Amino acid sequence: MQWDIFCRVIDNHGDLGVCWRLACQLAALGERVRLWIDDATALHWMAPAGCDGVEVVDWLDPAAVHKAAAAPPPDVLIEAFGCDPAPELIARFAEPPTAGAPARAWINLEYLSAEPYVERLHGLPSPVFKGPGAGLTKRFFYPGFTTSTGGLLREPGLLERRAYFDRAQWLAAHEIPWREDERLVSLFCYEPPALAQLLEQLAAGTEPTRLLVTSGRAAHAVAAFFSSPRHPPGRSSQGFGALSISYLPYLTQPDFDHLLWACDLNFVRGEDSLVRALWAGAPLVWQIYPQDDDAHHVKLGAWLDWLGAPPSLRQFHHAWNGFADSTLPPLETEGPWRETVQAAREKLGRQEDLVSQLRHLVAGKS
Repeated sequence: MQWDIFCRVIDNHGDLGVCWRLACQLAALGERVRLWIDDATALHWMAPAGCDGVEVVDWLDPAAVHKAAAAPPPDVLIEAFGCDPAPELIARFAEPPTAGAPARAWINLEYLSAEPYVERLHGLPSPVFKGPGAGLTKRFFYPGFTTSTGGLLREPGLLERRAYFDRAQWLAAHEIPWREDERLVSLFCYEPPALAQLLEQLAAGTEPTRLLVTSGRAAHAVAAFFSSPRHPPGRSSQGFGALSISYLPYLTQPDFDHLLWACDLNFVRGEDSLVRALWAGAPLVWQIYPQDDDAHHVKLGAWLDWLGAPPSLRQFHHAWNGFADSTLPPLETEGPWRETVQAAREKLGRQEDLVSQLRHLVAGKS
């Protein structure tokens, strides 16, 4: 079938990351996929080789929209995160199918959450009453962490590849210095209020730690710490005390996964990297995307509840996300933090993955 996925870039590591993984997994299963995107810049480093079976289309190119509007409509239209596809394309999609052809499916792919409403709304129909799609029906598809939701993106064989991953080989191939007595921690974040506390804590610790800092906002946030006049001079941007720092280039999606697999603890942000950190199975700290009305407080609490986070991990998340004016508890790379994430991964691994559920929904099997 022909699948058209529509995505507007808000955070190019997140929305685009999810849609690109979805497109590639569908293509690997033999589907034809067009990814409509208003800013494909991040794909230059996220997926420089592209993906067989996935065509990337510039949503802002009038010629591309006109060409698609004159071509047969897709069998499946995925509107990612409420992005409102171009009216011309919706009008083409709304045309009656030819006699004997299966009905087309319009899927509204929603954001990931562990909040209770997800189970209530997943799979529900949403009639369209106005605009070029009037008379059609969308179906809500909610990713989630329970069997009553749409599940999570998980490629076939992912957990088996994770089990046989050789981190020393990967680190050497990427010229990342590492001693076996060093704890490896990845940092993918926005500008967390407690970043200075974290760096001070790692530097003052008794265990040598190498912090692997991703490009973009994480690297800028760390640089701001070292350039701040509030911090004593003499500290190097390469680390101080027990802390060593390595700054990474932009990584492809597979290499970002490998980074998470290589580390003893991962700081992640947004949606895509949270899911990949869960599959990595190492302790993780999630910086949730902030919202003006503080709705992210509830969203984070629901996820911590689902996870069964021990008190220290819950306290760390609250401080890291700026919910409480408190000191960060010590990082834990073993013990309850690790056991909690690995138990969650095992539970999730027994559930049907997102793409399988999506194809069932389109085929009318769920």
